[in-house]
Amino acid sequence: MSRSRLFASLCGLVFLVNLARLVFAPLVDVLIGEFGIGEATVGLVVTLAWVGSAAPRLPTGIVLTRVPRQYVVIAAGSILAVASGFAATATSIAHLMVGAFLMGIASGVYFVSANPFLSELFPGRVGRVMGIHGASSQIAAVIAAPLVAVTVVVDWRLSLWLIAAGAALVTAYTWVVARRTDLPEAGAEDRQFVAGALSEWKLIVTALAIVGATSFVWQGVFNFYELYMQWKGVSPRRSGLLLTIVFAAGIPAFYVGGDLADRLPRVPYLLSVVGAFAATLFGLTVTEGFAGLLVLSAVIGLVIHALFPAIDTYLLDTLPDSTRGSAYAVFSSTWMLVQALGSYVLGLFIEGGHSYDEVFQVAAVFLAATVVVLFAIDRAGRLPG
Repeated sequence: MSRSRLFASLCGLVFLVNLARLVFAPLVDVLIGEFGIGEATVGLVVTLAWVGSAAPRLPTGIVLTRVPRQYVVIAAGSILAVASGFAATATSIAHLMVGAFLMGIASGVYFVSANPFLSELFPGRVGRVMGIHGASSQIAAVIAAPLVAVTVVVDWRLSLWLIAAGAALVTAYTWVVARRTDLPEAGAEDRQFVAGALSEWKLIVTALAIVGATSFVWQGVFNFYELYMQWKGVSPRRSGLLLTIVFAAGIPAFYVGGDLADRLPRVPYLLSVVGAFAATLFGLTVTEGFAGLLVLSAVIGLVIHALFPAIDTYLLDTLPDSTRGSAYAVFSSTWMLVQALGSYVLGLFIEGGHSYDEVFQVAAVFLAATVVVLFAIDRAGRLPG
């Protein structure tokens, strides 16, 4: 079978692993009523799915120096199928928390193994492949809430059972296709995790310098987006619509962003995207009226989601075969931990008496200053890649 069929199966699997991280947020109200818990406890359920996604990334990088990429990807799908079924049978909140954490682990294992695997399957068009793969993941962000809204009419557990069944089927298909596909030998050279990561520290630090602060800010922005819009006077219903538009804009953004990453100089393109995000975020703070916010929500969604396939392309297409899996695992785990703090820090500033506009304006100016500094360093030829 062709590598294209394997790629299609991975697009299906990434949709499911990302849906697993997102499915608990729309279930918050239902879970409060089902288990008789408070907001803090149900919030911990949502958090555990993301903590689970961050936890296995470094260990998975070590595993990838011993186990072929495709086996680790299949293991991730298997974990997801079992974990989702386990969560669907929850009879207590502790049971559900364990299930959510395990579902998150499946996503962490998947992303660290699948992204290098894809770049090695299609070395001549890394950006386009990462863009399509990312767009498949982004579709889950758009349909998570509507899916839950439909399934809760029958039973809130149905959405989890659907993820479990889908993961089992797609993982089985991936296994069959992988066995019949001529796979690359590139990952066979990546055998020294610590040495491999240390040898690429300049590239890892550069990538984190470009996208670390941006993703940190973005975590705070999108998690508080509805509240921010309501603070600006938008109704709750329209606020939810604006957030949906932000996510929906990410679907074409992944595809276009990945394609542009193949065609344009990597570092200048990445810095341009970060600069555009900073400008759009600042523009959001000075815009009033629903029409203007609608347009800017679409633009900010396009810009920020174009960043993700671009940074993956920059790393995976620059790293040599001998260090790709190890270095990418270190970057991915560090990046996940950095951005995970964004919502908490924003919450601290808001509770401290600062307005959303003040915080976002300072963040936008800081990002713009970072772009100027990094652009000057790049012009001096000091940035790798």
